[in-house]
Amino acid sequence: MTTALSVEQTKDMLCFVAHRMIEHKDYLGEVDSAIGDGDHGIGMSIGFSAALGKLEGGTFSTVNDLFKTTGMQMLSSMGGASGVIFGSMFLGGVKGLQPSAELTAPLMATIIDGSLTAIKTRGGASVGDKTMVDALEPASSALGLAAREGRDLEHAVAAAEVAASAGVESTKGFIAKYGRAKSLGDRAIGHPDPGAISVYLIFQSMGMWLGELQHETTGQPGAIKDLEQGGQAS
Repeated sequence: MTTALSVEQTKDMLCFVAHRMIEHKDYLGEVDSAIGDGDHGIGMSIGFSAALGKLEGGTFSTVNDLFKTTGMQMLSSMGGASGVIFGSMFLGGVKGLQPSAELTAPLMATIIDGSLTAIKTRGGASVGDKTMVDALEPASSALGLAAREGRDLEHAVAAAEVAASAGVESTKGFIAKYGRAKSLGDRAIGHPDPGAISVYLIFQSMGMWLGELQHETTGQPGAIKDLEQGGQAS
């Protein structure tokens, strides 16, 4: 059971997330090329590479600083709407929070809920608009429920991953209301939203890291299995 992560462990988890997002650059680009400009993977790779450089080379005293640094690097390096939105996923949730030296399920739920609020306020998107909100909102709800039920961090993230995966699947049936995909109308139906996939990959990566930590600590398998989107997001 992973009840809480230290600052150093949280840093290692975020670095792992960054590495996996960079590894998925080509996949995300392919998905985006079906309904967008095809540059989503490049943008995510640039953002997480910048974050990784700061995380790996920095010293941090709070979990808040880690999320803030990640978000600021993505915001400043990616540019455009994606930089604002995905920067806010890490930055928006810790704004105004009391500094914490450990990451727990309740804190994670609070951070993601704050991130969702910041993103919806900035971008105006809601569930059903074929955006990353379609994955983030159900993931946030699942995290919140798990935290209220007293679940540990690993199981809370597992619930978020499953919810985000279902959110990605739902975007295939939506007509896009934002971005280049908006101009496609019905032709966007059948294709998942790249931003939603990125949200799923972030939670999946966190879960993979937490599962490995659980295995190293207890010798038992972790709570999260490596789910795949269409056999590609592995």
